[in-house]
Amino acid sequence: MAENARFTKTRTAVLAAFFINGALMATWVSRIPAVQSKFQLTEGTLGLLLLAPSGGILLALLFAGGLIAKLGSHRVVLIAALSNSIMLPLIALAPGPFLLGFCLMIFGAGISLMDVAMNEQAVLVERKAGKPMMSSFHAGYSVGSVVGALIGAGMAALPHATIFQHFILVAVCAAVVSYFSTRNLQPVKAEETKKRVVFQLPEQALWVLGAIAFASALGESTSSDWSGVYLKNVLGTDSSTAALGYAAFSAMMTLGRLMGDWLTRKLKPAVIIRVGGITAAMGFVVAGMTSIPWLAISGFALTGFGLANIIPLLYSTAGNLHGSEPGRGIAGVATIGYAGFLLGPPLVGMLADAYSLRVALYVIALIVATLFISGRAVNRRVGK
Repeated sequence: MAENARFTKTRTAVLAAFFINGALMATWVSRIPAVQSKFQLTEGTLGLLLLAPSGGILLALLFAGGLIAKLGSHRVVLIAALSNSIMLPLIALAPGPFLLGFCLMIFGAGISLMDVAMNEQAVLVERKAGKPMMSSFHAGYSVGSVVGALIGAGMAALPHATIFQHFILVAVCAAVVSYFSTRNLQPVKAEETKKRVVFQLPEQALWVLGAIAFASALGESTSSDWSGVYLKNVLGTDSSTAALGYAAFSAMMTLGRLMGDWLTRKLKPAVIIRVGGITAAMGFVVAGMTSIPWLAISGFALTGFGLANIIPLLYSTAGNLHGSEPGRGIAGVATIGYAGFLLGPPLVGMLADAYSLRVALYVIALIVATLFISGRAVNRRVGK
């Protein structure tokens, strides 16, 4: 009985970590159009600025596995959550693009460290449960993203609410919840952390999984960073409506992930990835073809549904590969995959400057569609 209660508390704490990480990220993403207007940035310049959080994400991932091994994933979750709660208001206070980029780089690093640490915790819970649970944890991230995006849309609609007031409100809530919830995370035994290096490149077995994660991350970063800009600048919506693009994306991703554990038990990984890739690509095409805001929002929602279970499936596979520690396996796949977050913003920005944002969405759709071919490789990795 006590063991069941402990398991429930740990599972709830892991869900809380996913929720907070999603809410923090969505808080920033929901105000990208407002930041672009504040500094009068072109799409190309904005794309370069968005390299900052992506660069922080990728750099931190190279050290994430070893750092988690030394400190324990339960501690890293708390440290990263508190760091991001501090950085979020500083992002709003940045007086110019240079300092804004620096703050975003630190923010991105915290997001990625928390990402790997909470996913290791999820793998440990999944192992103890003896059944697929990763998608439900990632659904917690998506719920946090929806809540964060909706709060962002609401704050953007208030005429006298500043970005700083919005960010400090979310930051305080995230810090308080993180402080109390992380006490119930599963600690890593001391003997399991000895003789581990802090920095390590991904092992060869993880590169195929990472390549698939790359295409999926490229799709996610395009939806998160550019859906609002597309709706506001191309389709002419207001800032509040523009924030609904990412909210719809996150809402449908949540729905897909709530179905994910059941789908994982019923279908081969390749089927989930291939169908998801085509569905996501169709969403980008729909968004790019229409001039009707609600239809474009529906396209981003379709993309969210298609991409919903790809990253959770890859993380679960990497975390359970023979001979690979959970944190290191997840960090390895994330290091390669999150390069999509690094390259996505400037790629879309350059394409938008050279051609149009619509053309950029079509190019991303083509890249995401390659998941239909590459998805078969996951079956070989998990022996299905």
